[in-house]
Amino acid sequence: MQIVLFLTALLVLALPLGAALAQDADRGAALYTEHCATCHGLDGRGDGPMAGVLMIKPVNLTELAAANGGSFPLERVVKRIDGRDPLVSHGSPMPVYGQFFGFDAEAALEGEVPTVQPVADLVAHLKEIQRAE
Repeated sequence: MQIVLFLTALLVLALPLGAALAQDADRGAALYTEHCATCHGLDGRGDGPMAGVLMIKPVNLTELAAANGGSFPLERVVKRIDGRDPLVSHGSPMPVYGQFFGFDAEAALEGEVPTVQPVADLVAHLKEIQRAE
C-alpha cells in the first residue's frame, strides 16, 4: 500500500501545475449555456435574446483573442467574469451571477490568474470557441 501512495505522490509531483488544476471545457460549456448565452448568444457572438435591451452590447466572445493581437486575454476575461473588473451593462454589474462566479480568495485555484473552479471551466470553454484569424 505504501508503494502505491509513494508512486501516486511521484506522479502528482511530475505533473505540471496546470494539469493538477485541470479546467473542464465541457463543464464550462454547460455553465456558459446556463449563465451567459442569454446575453452573449449560444455561439458566443453577442447576439443573445437579451442583447437588444442592454445598455452596452455584449461582446462577441469568439473574437477575444483576435481583438487582443491573437493572444487570449486571460486575466481580463477572468476578472470580468468573477467581478474584479466589473462592467455595468444592464443596470447592475456583469456578471449577474456574482454569487456563483464571484472571486473567493480562500477558494481560489493557484495559477497564472487565481480564480475559482467555475470560472476556470468557463474560461476553458471560451478559449475553445475562439475563431481563427
